Amino acid sequence: MGNRLSKIYTRTGDSGETGLADGRRVPKDHPRVEAMGEIDTLNSQLGLLLAELEEAQAQWPGLAELIEVLQPCQHRLFDLGGELAMPEYQALNEAEVTRLEAAIDRWNKELGPLKDFIMPGGSRLIALAHLCRSLARTSERRCQQLNASEPLRPVGLAYLNRLSDLFFVAARLIARRQGRAEILWQAAPVPV
Repeated sequence: MGNRLSKIYTRTGDSGETGLADGRRVPKDHPRVEAMGEIDTLNSQLGLLLAELEEAQAQWPGLAELIEVLQPCQHRLFDLGGELAMPEYQALNEAEVTRLEAAIDRWNKELGPLKDFIMPGGSRLIALAHLCRSLARTSERRCQQLNASEPLRPVGLAYLNRLSDLFFVAARLIARRQGRAEILWQAAPVPV
């Protein structure tokens, strides 16, 4: 990608449109722009999770593995945003989906089977991982919405789907490595 921003504001979006990298102008609420925005939001939230993990690893060294697995995800999300901005650009590949699946499988072995629904919480890190999970699902929905009218490459859709699964398992692993009990869902009491 050769283009670099030399000026942050251009005033070209003041009328409610934005430019894509291929030169097209589209409304700012176009499904492509919505998908790019959700991926950007997820990437920002992942940045916060990674910053918190960096600070916490001194106290809980077992968190370093999560950083190693999650850090590349920021770059791949940026790649996916690039693919959405420049439909001819292709950066993601199946190896990234396989990498996420391998981490999920490895972490799940440590965690064991899930027997109850889990609530997002227990520690700030656990809650942040769940927030990333829910934002990954929103990103996936926006991309699927776009895919219905403008087909996307299947690898990007699979990546987002697997990424949300990774965040769910990461939240559970954080709880385990912090020695925190998972907050289990409690059904509403049955009225008598």
